[in-house]
Amino acid sequence: MQLGDFNDLEVAREVDFGMYLTSDDGDLLLPRKYIPEGTRVGDVVRVFVYRDSEDRLIATNLEPFVRVGQFAALTVRDVTSTGAFLDWGLEKDLLLPYSNLRRNLRPGERATVFVYLDDASDRIVASAKWEWFLSDTPYPGKVGDAAELFIAEETDLGYKVIVDGTHQGLLYHNEVFKPLRLGDVHTGYVRQIRPDGKLDLNLQRIGYDEALAAAELLLEALRQAGGTLPIGDKSEPDDIYRRVGMSKKVFKKALGTLYKRGQVQLEPEQTRLVTSE
Repeated sequence: MQLGDFNDLEVAREVDFGMYLTSDDGDLLLPRKYIPEGTRVGDVVRVFVYRDSEDRLIATNLEPFVRVGQFAALTVRDVTSTGAFLDWGLEKDLLLPYSNLRRNLRPGERATVFVYLDDASDRIVASAKWEWFLSDTPYPGKVGDAAELFIAEETDLGYKVIVDGTHQGLLYHNEVFKPLRLGDVHTGYVRQIRPDGKLDLNLQRIGYDEALAAAELLLEALRQAGGTLPIGDKSEPDDIYRRVGMSKKVFKKALGTLYKRGQVQLEPEQTRLVTSE
């Protein structure tokens, strides 16, 4: 049986408050509220196994936000002298021990963590020192390759990302043309493999024109806004970034591209889709 993951277990017996499932580690309870309708003794059910508040093995058919061996961005529910407690989609919050914190956290804040099984306590815990759990082998890809990017942390330079679940990379602020949130997963492209093994990345394929990429994002933002955005080429940079997540320089390139296509009408403080849109 895999603690902190899904298991296919047989129903051994039924009691008033649920069903007991059999496993190599002994029987464990599937509370009645999590029993699929029509389940009988002898059936095999797929359940997630973790420990309850009294450290007893317990099963649920709820889907947690993260499993053992995975990275996730989770919301802090509470902070105590023991550590932070994170919402991971189950009744019992996930412990981020004090020793695994990188900095002080506040309730409501999101933090990127790696979830693992602590060998000493046999408990599922999280670590905010997620870099420790990345691969120390050379990145197997090459410049120009597509990769899955997990947004892990924002810094002064840009966004630290986890690349393909194994390596660390960076998206520089001046190359990001849309809002990013911790835990988002995007397709990106390897721009450079540094001597230290870390990666520089782009959200656009290398060689793809920056203006074309930004134009498509701006066009989608206009459509979602009903055809009009209260920003134009005379708007303040902060207003532009807040609305569409791009710098004023990139925004003006996008405007120019859409204008040449005849897709927008330009005003100093406003941009409209043409009626044909």
